[in-house]
Amino acid sequence: MDRAQKEKVVDELGQIFESSGVVVVCHYEGMTVAEMQDLRARMRDAGGSVRVAKNKLAKIALEGKPAASIAQLLTGMTVLGYSEDPVAAAKVFEAYAKENSKLEILGGAMGDTALDTAGVQAVAKMPSREELIASIVGCIGAPASNIAGAIGAPASNIASILSTIEEKAA
Repeated sequence: MDRAQKEKVVDELGQIFESSGVVVVCHYEGMTVAEMQDLRARMRDAGGSVRVAKNKLAKIALEGKPAASIAQLLTGMTVLGYSEDPVAAAKVFEAYAKENSKLEILGGAMGDTALDTAGVQAVAKMPSREELIASIVGCIGAPASNIAGAIGAPASNIASILSTIEEKAA
């Protein structure tokens, strides 16, 4: 890899570290190509990405970035998982690490907050952005359905009373 290619990789990694909601660092020693492709596919489905990069280039890209605290995690065979959604990458890596013992979560960063392994696991347990939006929409929609039910209730009550009176009269 010549200098221009290295500079391009450092720029790409710098963009990842700046724009991602979360970055997770893992060791992946012993994983097969098929296992890595499966991990990449799961991450892609969740709206994130997986990147394997030279640790030295990643450390250079981290300089001056909010996630600079993860530089000490970049030793050995590391893979980076990242996503704009602050919990997507953590959820995918956590679920995959439970299935495949070759993937070991080292830590990560959420903005300028460093995360250890327990921190990544805690983030993975949080609801995703889509889940939060769905619950908010449900909360907003619930009063409207209650109002509609309250408005319709007297009419249905009158109808049931009339039908009961009619049955008794017959």
